[in-house]
Parts: sequence; structure tokens; C-alpha cells
Amino acid sequence: MTRPVLTIAQAAAALGLTIDTLRYYERDGLLLRPVPRSASGHRRYDEEDVHWITLVTRLRSTGMPIRDVRRYADLVRAGDGNEPERLALLQSHREEVLRQLTEVTGHLGAIDHKIGIYEDRLRRASQQSA
Repeated sequence: MTRPVLTIAQAAAALGLTIDTLRYYERDGLLLRPVPRSASGHRRYDEEDVHWITLVTRLRSTGMPIRDVRRYADLVRAGDGNEPERLALLQSHREEVLRQLTEVTGHLGAIDHKIGIYEDRLRRASQQSA
């Protein structure tokens, strides 16, 4: 049975990325393996590739530096036996994401407070003019 494959354009569309981003991920060592190629030389992404790239995208979207994503990919490529390092890397990133989330939540609270002030002012102004 053959595995379903996507062209680079199809993979980019499915992942919400640009073709250039996929090429960059590959060139910069962020993928688990070289992307297989068709007989004509075109990249062919399978479900496992898409799953991994989704994880890479999530790590990047949450602010993980490229060097740490690369390190994580290196550890996964190396195989079993380095799980403590993988765990430590992900736990450290999780702590940073939680710190950022707390900070952004505080900022959102300040914005909500200001919105409430303006909504209250506008509500009172419309009641007075009625």
C-alpha cells in the first residue's frame, strides 16, 4: 500500500505556510529526514512529514528559537535514549510560554478594563441624550 503524498505546494497550503518556509525548514535542519523526491525531483511530503512540520510550526508560533527547534529535531533524529533531554527542552519552552501567557493575559485585562470604561461612558452619554 502506498502512502498518500503531497507536493510542496499542496503541503504548504495544507499547513498554512509558504513554499519558501517549507524549503527553509528543510534547508535549516528542522525536518526529521530529507524530504523524499519523485523521479522528476519534486518534493513529496507524506503524513508523517506534515505531522512533524505541524509540530515545528507550533513550536515556532509559541516563540521557540530556531536553534532550540533544531536541537529538538536533532534529538528526535538521534532516536531513543535522549528522552530526558527532549523532555527538558520542551519543559523549558513550556515554562516560557506560560510566562508569556501570563503577561499577555495581564495586558488583555488592561485592555478589557479600558473597553469597559469607554462602553460605560458611551452608555451613559446615550442615556442622557435620550
